[in-house]
Amino acid sequence: MFSRLRTFFRYPRFPKPPAPEGGYGSPRSRQHNLFEAAAVYVSACADDDQERADEATGWVSPEALSFGVSELACRAVIALARERNESPQSVARSLLGLPAA
Repeated sequence: MFSRLRTFFRYPRFPKPPAPEGGYGSPRSRQHNLFEAAAVYVSACADDDQERADEATGWVSPEALSFGVSELACRAVIALARERNESPQSVARSLLGLPAA
């Protein structure tokens, strides 16, 4: 009876599935910060480098990348607004080619 208990507790009943190669869930991949992924993704898009943009999308989850890109956009607009001594709204509208409000 004790040998059965030892065997039961020694071996997991449900083994963990293997982790995918690469991507944001892989333990073998280097852990990237979501802001690092966002910076690489946005700069790759600006340089029209699809390969580098695709690489950055695999570093973190899509939700985290979206949050990072949004945060980067906010920080960039604030920095430009301070530099230009304008409101963030007017800077954002001018970057998007929209008429002034």
